[in-house]
Amino acid sequence: MFDTEESCYFTLMKSIKILLEAMRVKAWTKNFFVFAALLFGRVWSIKALEETALAALGFGLIASTIYLVNDSVDRKKDRLHPEKRNRPIASGRLSVGHAITTAVVLATGTLVTSWILAPWLALVYSVYLVKQLGYSFGLKNVVILDCILIALGFVLRALAGVAVLYDAGELITLSPWLVICTFFLASLLAFAKRRHELVSMGSTAMEHRQNLKEYTIPLLDQVIGISASASILGYSIYTVSDRTAEFVSPYLWVTIPFVAYGVFRYLFIVYSMGLGGSPDKVLLRDTPLKVNILLWVGTVVAILATNPAG
Repeated sequence: MFDTEESCYFTLMKSIKILLEAMRVKAWTKNFFVFAALLFGRVWSIKALEETALAALGFGLIASTIYLVNDSVDRKKDRLHPEKRNRPIASGRLSVGHAITTAVVLATGTLVTSWILAPWLALVYSVYLVKQLGYSFGLKNVVILDCILIALGFVLRALAGVAVLYDAGELITLSPWLVICTFFLASLLAFAKRRHELVSMGSTAMEHRQNLKEYTIPLLDQVIGISASASILGYSIYTVSDRTAEFVSPYLWVTIPFVAYGVFRYLFIVYSMGLGGSPDKVLLRDTPLKVNILLWVGTVVAILATNPAG
């Protein structure tokens, strides 16, 4: 009897592990963008931190919903990819039925709860869900637009941080410049991912992703360069703008070197190390990039804490 119970326990744990892998919980690192409003809006109460953390968790669940749907739709094409073929759905370790059922439960539970407790946040979730479903069922095949939609997903994460604090009664707005920076930084990640797919898969790239036949390495290199430049320039303008000096801090420009290094480091990872296919894995594995991000966050917090605006 004990052997049977132990066997059931390990089977259950294995199933949960496979499901969490399919949900790509590690990719939830992207939800750090939700905390931008908390950080730069100078709303540092315990309540605000809790609300933002819950918003990030909710965004993770909505994103996992899309991962499950997208991987179910793309399972045949993913089997042609050297890395994606090992994903739970593509490899057959998780059935499409279980994946879709989980996606429906996650989306329904998260949206119903958020519409009741935080309507503005729920609106952001809903827009993201509709956008990503459109992406999964066809828009991902439209060249250039596919990467723009990915970038807008990161912008919506930043807006979610604003929305949840607004729902909590905080008077807060997110600077347009931070939205611009988020958009171009995310565009850099998206186009770098397409470049990695095109280079790593060679002649089979078009079979995996339809619109890769319309991308070229020179085109992607130019767009990556533009996105990288716009990210650094946008952040630099934000830190020295009069509005930032008045409402955030007049010394935020000190953090520009961290942003520049982060962008340059990612370009090094893409071009010299041949990576960039999975930004969340790069963030988790590249020590210099992780240290730089921690130093940037620490410096921003120190500046905002010791040099109040106005």
